[in-house]
Amino acid sequence: MDVRVYYKAMWRLTLRILMFLACAALPAGAAPAGATEDPARTLDLIKPNRQQQAKDFNVAALEGGKVRLADLKGKVVFLNLWATWCPPCKEEMPAMERLWQRYKAQGLVVIALSMDSAGAKVVKPFIDQAKYTYRVALDPKMEIAQLYGAHSIPSTFIIDRSGMLRAIALGPRDWDGRASFAYFDALLKDGKPRG
Repeated sequence: MDVRVYYKAMWRLTLRILMFLACAALPAGAAPAGATEDPARTLDLIKPNRQQQAKDFNVAALEGGKVRLADLKGKVVFLNLWATWCPPCKEEMPAMERLWQRYKAQGLVVIALSMDSAGAKVVKPFIDQAKYTYRVALDPKMEIAQLYGAHSIPSTFIIDRSGMLRAIALGPRDWDGRASFAYFDALLKDGKPRG
Protein backbone atom coordinates (compact mmCIF):
# COMPACT_ATOMS: atom_id res chain seq x y z
CA MET A 1 0.00 0.00 0.00
CA ASP A 2 1.28 3.41 -0.91
CA VAL A 3 2.15 5.53 2.17
CA ARG A 4 0.46 8.62 0.69
CA VAL A 5 -2.82 6.74 0.21
CA TYR A 6 -2.64 5.51 3.82
CA TYR A 7 -2.03 9.02 5.23
CA LYS A 8 -4.80 10.48 3.06
CA ALA A 9 -7.27 7.86 4.34
CA MET A 10 -6.19 8.46 7.94
CA TRP A 11 -6.58 12.24 7.47
CA ARG A 12 -10.15 11.80 6.17
CA LEU A 13 -11.00 9.51 9.08
CA THR A 14 -9.55 12.01 11.56
CA LEU A 15 -11.60 14.86 10.04
CA ARG A 16 -14.79 12.80 10.20
CA ILE A 17 -14.17 11.96 13.85
CA LEU A 18 -13.51 15.63 14.68
CA MET A 19 -16.69 16.71 12.86
CA PHE A 20 -18.69 14.06 14.72
CA LEU A 21 -17.28 15.19 18.07
CA ALA A 22 -18.00 18.84 17.27
CA CYS A 23 -21.62 18.03 16.40
CA ALA A 24 -22.01 15.85 19.49
CA ALA A 25 -20.78 18.71 21.68
CA LEU A 26 -23.63 21.01 20.56
CA PRO A 27 -26.48 21.24 23.08
CA ALA A 28 -29.58 19.29 22.14
CA GLY A 29 -32.14 21.51 20.48
CA ALA A 30 -29.65 24.34 20.03
CA ALA A 31 -31.11 26.94 17.73
CA PRO A 32 -29.08 28.14 14.78
CA ALA A 33 -27.56 31.60 15.07
CA GLY A 34 -30.21 34.28 14.54
CA ALA A 35 -33.14 31.93 15.22
CA THR A 36 -35.94 33.33 17.37
CA GLU A 37 -36.38 31.45 20.62
CA ASP A 38 -39.69 31.00 22.38
CA PRO A 39 -39.28 32.77 25.75
CA ALA A 40 -42.24 30.94 27.30
CA ARG A 41 -40.67 27.60 26.39
CA THR A 42 -37.23 28.73 27.60
CA LEU A 43 -38.80 29.73 30.93
CA ASP A 44 -40.78 26.47 30.98
CA LEU A 45 -44.05 28.35 31.48
CA ILE A 46 -47.31 26.44 31.47
CA LYS A 47 -50.05 28.03 29.38
CA PRO A 48 -53.63 27.38 30.48
CA ASN A 49 -55.46 25.02 28.10
CA ARG A 50 -58.13 27.64 27.57
CA GLN A 51 -58.15 31.35 28.24
CA GLN A 52 -59.60 32.13 31.62
CA GLN A 53 -60.02 35.12 33.88
CA ALA A 54 -57.70 35.02 36.86
CA LYS A 55 -59.63 34.44 40.06
CA ASP A 56 -60.06 37.57 42.15
CA PHE A 57 -58.62 37.65 45.64
CA ASN A 58 -58.47 40.08 48.54
CA VAL A 59 -55.61 39.60 51.01
CA ALA A 60 -53.83 41.57 53.71
CA ALA A 61 -50.80 43.55 52.57
CA LEU A 62 -47.68 43.24 54.72
CA GLU A 63 -47.49 47.03 55.22
CA GLY A 64 -51.23 47.28 56.03
CA GLY A 65 -54.30 47.59 53.89
CA LYS A 66 -55.46 45.07 51.30
CA VAL A 67 -54.30 43.76 47.94
CA ARG A 68 -57.17 42.96 45.61
CA LEU A 69 -56.62 41.61 42.10
CA ALA A 70 -59.65 43.45 40.67
CA ASP A 71 -57.99 46.76 41.62
CA LEU A 72 -55.04 45.94 39.37
CA LYS A 73 -56.92 45.68 36.06
CA GLY A 74 -54.88 47.36 33.35
CA LYS A 75 -51.63 46.13 34.92
CA VAL A 76 -49.65 42.98 34.25
CA VAL A 77 -49.62 41.05 37.54
CA PHE A 78 -46.83 38.70 38.59
CA LEU A 79 -48.35 36.74 41.48
CA ASN A 80 -45.73 34.64 43.28
CA LEU A 81 -46.67 32.21 46.07
CA TRP A 82 -43.77 31.68 48.45
CA ALA A 83 -42.70 31.19 52.10
CA THR A 84 -39.72 32.23 54.23
CA TRP A 85 -38.86 28.57 54.95
CA CYS A 86 -38.67 27.69 51.23
CA PRO A 87 -35.08 27.79 49.81
CA PRO A 88 -36.16 27.76 46.11
CA CYS A 89 -38.53 30.66 46.86
CA LYS A 90 -35.73 32.69 48.41
CA GLU A 91 -33.47 31.78 45.48
CA GLU A 92 -35.70 33.49 42.90
CA MET A 93 -36.68 36.57 44.93
CA PRO A 94 -33.64 38.74 44.00
CA ALA A 95 -34.41 38.14 40.30
CA MET A 96 -38.04 39.09 40.96
CA GLU A 97 -36.84 42.37 42.48
CA ARG A 98 -34.72 43.11 39.40
CA LEU A 99 -37.66 42.23 37.11
CA TRP A 100 -39.90 44.57 39.14
CA GLN A 101 -37.35 47.39 39.01
CA ARG A 102 -36.99 47.01 35.24
CA TYR A 103 -40.73 46.97 34.39
CA LYS A 104 -42.65 48.73 37.16
CA ALA A 105 -42.89 51.97 35.18
CA GLN A 106 -44.39 50.02 32.26
CA GLY A 107 -47.22 48.55 34.32
CA LEU A 108 -45.83 45.40 35.96
CA VAL A 109 -47.04 44.69 39.49
CA VAL A 110 -45.18 42.03 41.47
CA ILE A 111 -47.04 40.52 44.40
CA ALA A 112 -45.14 38.10 46.63
CA LEU A 113 -47.90 36.27 48.49
CA SER A 114 -46.50 34.60 51.59
CA MET A 115 -47.88 31.23 52.67
CA ASP A 116 -46.19 31.46 56.09
CA SER A 117 -48.65 30.36 58.77
CA ALA A 118 -47.03 32.73 61.30
CA GLY A 119 -47.84 35.68 59.02
CA ALA A 120 -46.27 39.12 59.34
CA LYS A 121 -44.16 38.30 62.41
CA VAL A 122 -41.85 36.10 60.26
CA VAL A 123 -42.39 37.72 56.87
CA LYS A 124 -41.69 41.35 57.80
CA PRO A 125 -38.19 40.78 59.26
CA PHE A 126 -37.26 38.67 56.22
CA ILE A 127 -38.49 41.29 53.70
CA ASP A 128 -36.93 44.17 55.66
CA GLN A 129 -33.56 42.43 55.85
CA ALA A 130 -33.59 41.56 52.12
CA LYS A 131 -34.84 45.07 51.19
CA TYR A 132 -37.36 43.86 48.60
CA THR A 133 -39.55 46.71 47.36
CA TYR A 134 -42.32 44.89 45.49
CA ARG A 135 -45.69 44.30 47.14
CA VAL A 136 -45.83 41.59 49.75
CA ALA A 137 -49.12 40.13 50.93
CA LEU A 138 -50.10 37.46 53.43
CA ASP A 139 -52.09 34.26 52.95
CA PRO A 140 -51.39 32.27 56.15
CA LYS A 141 -54.32 29.90 55.57
CA MET A 142 -53.22 29.29 51.95
CA GLU A 143 -56.65 30.21 50.61
CA ILE A 144 -55.24 31.77 47.42
CA ALA A 145 -53.02 28.73 46.83
CA GLN A 146 -56.18 26.61 46.99
CA LEU A 147 -58.11 29.06 44.81
CA TYR A 148 -55.40 28.87 42.12
CA GLY A 149 -54.77 25.12 42.54
CA ALA A 150 -51.15 25.56 43.60
CA HIS A 151 -49.78 22.43 45.25
CA SER A 152 -46.17 23.56 45.59
CA ILE A 153 -44.12 26.69 46.10
CA PRO A 154 -42.77 28.71 44.58
CA SER A 155 -45.61 28.99 42.08
CA THR A 156 -46.01 32.05 39.87
CA PHE A 157 -49.11 33.15 37.99
CA ILE A 158 -48.77 35.76 35.25
CA ILE A 159 -51.93 37.76 34.61
CA ASP A 160 -52.29 40.13 31.66
CA ARG A 161 -53.73 43.67 31.61
CA SER A 162 -57.25 42.39 30.94
CA GLY A 163 -57.15 40.02 33.92
CA MET A 164 -56.57 36.83 31.90
CA LEU A 165 -54.29 34.14 33.32
CA ARG A 166 -51.48 33.92 30.74
CA ALA A 167 -48.93 31.55 32.25
CA ILE A 168 -47.96 29.52 35.30
CA ALA A 169 -44.46 28.72 36.54
CA LEU A 170 -43.99 25.89 39.03
CA GLY A 171 -40.65 26.19 40.79
CA PRO A 172 -38.02 28.93 40.68
CA ARG A 173 -37.09 30.76 37.47
CA ASP A 174 -34.45 33.15 36.21
CA TRP A 175 -36.84 36.11 36.17
CA ASP A 176 -34.19 38.62 35.16
CA GLY A 177 -32.73 36.69 32.23
CA ARG A 178 -32.99 37.28 28.50
CA ALA A 179 -36.01 34.98 28.01
CA SER A 180 -37.92 36.65 30.83
CA PHE A 181 -37.19 40.10 29.42
CA ALA A 182 -38.40 39.02 25.97
CA TYR A 183 -41.59 37.58 27.49
CA PHE A 184 -42.42 40.65 29.57
CA ASP A 185 -41.38 43.13 26.86
CA ALA A 186 -44.03 41.63 24.58
CA LEU A 187 -46.67 41.20 27.29
CA LEU A 188 -46.31 44.77 28.53
CA LYS A 189 -46.10 46.24 25.02
CA ASP A 190 -49.14 44.72 23.32
CA GLY A 191 -50.50 42.14 25.73
CA LYS A 192 -49.32 39.23 23.58
CA PRO A 193 -46.21 37.50 24.91
CA ARG A 194 -44.10 35.63 22.41
CA GLY A 195 -44.50 31.94 22.92
